[in-house]
Amino acid sequence: MRSAVRDCLADLPSGARVLVACSGGPDSLALAAGTSFVARAAGIGAGAVVVDHGWHPDSARVGARAATTCRELGLSPVQLVAVSDNGAGGPEAAARDARYEALDTVARSHRADAVLLGHTLDDQAETVLLGLARGSGARSLSGMPARRGILRRPLLHLPRTTTLRCCAALGLQPWQDPANDDDAYTRARVRRATGLLTAALGDGLVPALARTADLLREDADALDELAARLLAQALVTAPGPLSGPGQPPPEPNGVGGPQQTAELALEVEPLTGVAAAIRRRALLSALRLAGCPAGGLGRRHVLAVDALLIAWRGQGPVHLPGRVLARRDCGRLLLAGPPGCGGGFAEPGFVQEHGCAEEQE
Repeated sequence: MRSAVRDCLADLPSGARVLVACSGGPDSLALAAGTSFVARAAGIGAGAVVVDHGWHPDSARVGARAATTCRELGLSPVQLVAVSDNGAGGPEAAARDARYEALDTVARSHRADAVLLGHTLDDQAETVLLGLARGSGARSLSGMPARRGILRRPLLHLPRTTTLRCCAALGLQPWQDPANDDDAYTRARVRRATGLLTAALGDGLVPALARTADLLREDADALDELAARLLAQALVTAPGPLSGPGQPPPEPNGVGGPQQTAELALEVEPLTGVAAAIRRRALLSALRLAGCPAGGLGRRHVLAVDALLIAWRGQGPVHLPGRVLARRDCGRLLLAGPPGCGGGFAEPGFVQEHGCAEEQE
């Protein structure tokens, strides 16, 4: 455990600050203990964030106990945050969104250089299985990244049994979340299925699934980079005033005119001469830039827009989530968002950073 944390924090200088996301369960509790030990030796400040989702009557007590344990381990500051899981996408997705929002808020307030999450090898395997069940692509099947922004997952190569043994060796009393065994939750059902598959196929299943995630992440990263280059090559206009230096001249259909617009234009020709995997990734990124909500986009939407490029027969526009309209006109693919949707377009670098990821964590 300590070696995993030490490797994860090796690039941080003395005086840096990290926070551990701790629920009081065995994974995050073992991570908190390992982080306290390593950070103290490295001269790194280490605190903790305990998020209380309020899912059961004892959640406040469990959260307070986890916070107390973190303080006893030497972590400081330790902040207990209560959140509301009333967002969209079901209870698990809403809880995940609320948790990451809380972690981001606390990290900003303490100017943390990294936030450590306790996801293990088993969690990675379960994520891959969940993606397979949903019929996801390579990006989703690549599982959880070891790093994204300030988020870091030191334990992705360690099995859950290691965290349990770590807690036992240190005399820690982890909390066992009843939701982990409640079939009302998708993740609990996937965990049960993983156990059944391991019994049928052998103990090598979990590391094999995690290895698959690593391999697919390399492939997805490469394809996303190629897609980002393709999109940059094909992109003609972006929202905002389109006249001025470096902007194309006005055209009869209004693309390139001086008015504010929420229309994104792509040249068709550079998009049609590449492999489908790269072209469709570029399209998916373009649709998100045009204002389509990521959670509402599916493969059928991308294929329908792709047909405007490779199976053009004069068909009408494609209606997309977020009230975005895709149409082809004069050798260009035009993606028009709803009036005043300028916020649907991202800053430069968005495509490179996010690609067409459909992360499930």
